[in-house]
Amino acid sequence: MSFKYSFTFPIEGPNKLSRFKSWLEKNAPGVAVSLPPQVPSKSTSLTVRVSSVADRDILLRNLDGASI
Repeated sequence: MSFKYSFTFPIEGPNKLSRFKSWLEKNAPGVAVSLPPQVPSKSTSLTVRVSSVADRDILLRNLDGASI
């Protein structure tokens, strides 16, 4: 699968990847994403890659106001 599209959203604190994966399973289970292997805990954002614009729109819509 090719992940051509990406977006970056603000997220702070430790365990960003595991928190995002848990959120994804609950809020957008049909969306396939490609995540970086690790994210520094001092980082204040996370870049997620998806395969289509529709998947990106689903994540953006569900992330609006979400607390991860």
